[in-house]
Amino acid sequence: MAWKNRGGGVGDSNSRNLVSRKVTFLLCVGCFLAGMLFTDRMWTEPEAKDIPRPTGTEVEKLKLLSDGCDTISKDVRRDSKDIIREVSKTHNAVQTLDKTISNLEMELLAARAMQDSIVNGSPISNDPNLPEPVRKRKYLMVIGINTAFSSRRRRDSVRATWMPQGDKLRKLEEEKGIVMRFVIGHSATSGGILDRAIEAEEKKHGDFLRLEHIEGYLELSAKTKTYFTTAVALWDADFYVKVDDDVHVNIGTLGETLSRYKAKPRVYVGCMKSGPVLAHKGVRYHEPEHWKFGEEGNKYFRHATGQLYAISKDLATYISINRNVLHKYANEDVSLGSWFIGLDVEHIDDRRLCCGTPPDCEWKAQAGNICVASFDWSCSGICKSADRIKDVHKRCGEDENVLWSASF
Repeated sequence: MAWKNRGGGVGDSNSRNLVSRKVTFLLCVGCFLAGMLFTDRMWTEPEAKDIPRPTGTEVEKLKLLSDGCDTISKDVRRDSKDIIREVSKTHNAVQTLDKTISNLEMELLAARAMQDSIVNGSPISNDPNLPEPVRKRKYLMVIGINTAFSSRRRRDSVRATWMPQGDKLRKLEEEKGIVMRFVIGHSATSGGILDRAIEAEEKKHGDFLRLEHIEGYLELSAKTKTYFTTAVALWDADFYVKVDDDVHVNIGTLGETLSRYKAKPRVYVGCMKSGPVLAHKGVRYHEPEHWKFGEEGNKYFRHATGQLYAISKDLATYISINRNVLHKYANEDVSLGSWFIGLDVEHIDDRRLCCGTPPDCEWKAQAGNICVASFDWSCSGICKSADRIKDVHKRCGEDENVLWSASF
């Protein structure tokens, strides 16, 4: 009996535990559901104090403002482009103003130098056939063709090819603003047979610029200085060109090339080189002052080759003003380059100013890249130019319409 009662007590206890667990579980579920119901009914979304809710009208206004922001953004982009355009215009205006100021300064200095020349003696020739300085006319360029007393055949070959003659030469000055002259000084014997021959040639062709200078190969640096001084006093031009009489030149192409640099105040245009300084006597282009350029074997500073180069008015005026203190080296092209060291000058290296003779310049012409000047490096000009320049002109010369139709 005892064992039976004891066994029945354990079974009852397990039943009560099972019931108790079920009741607990159901009670938990009920509480959870009651909590969910209570939360849904009692919780309300808090309203921010002092922050009004946007009405429909205000929403439309906000949309309009948003659209306005897009429009403003587009306007800002347009304004940015306008600003860039205005900055570019301002830059160009500053460059033009810089050149104008530079020109005025140089003209003032030139006027003072001219006044001093009148008082102390001018390097300009007193030849009655020379034109009077005409400041009211502006020219594009003055082309000075360097020549010598013995170069009559060369001059005639130039006249027969690339240099206009007679009325065309005057027309070139009046319509295109291009002045061309053979440049020569005087013989050591003033009024001698050599001078009289040039005077007769001048009377026939009217294409000389006589300098107050004694001719001589070793005096080319002095002649160059006197040429620029004289030319800038007689003609108010943008550029002053020096070319040798054994070089072929396409005038129209030269004018188009130089006109690109009219807005720049100080330019030095040519085929830039830096050859060796020759210290040994007896060789061509010997440099007596070689020690100034450092150790033996050194090279010159960059300068334009002497066959053809051009300088702007400011630089020609600078040479005129400072002619009495500018040092002359043995080689004329070196001298010119040395005068610009230390100045704010833009060196423009254009290889079209030093093409070779045919086939070089001919191939370039056929390709549409007309050369400005052609010559043989081995001869520092066209070899036997009086006989060969006609062939060079035929094969490498520009069409005549290029010059007369050009607008510089």
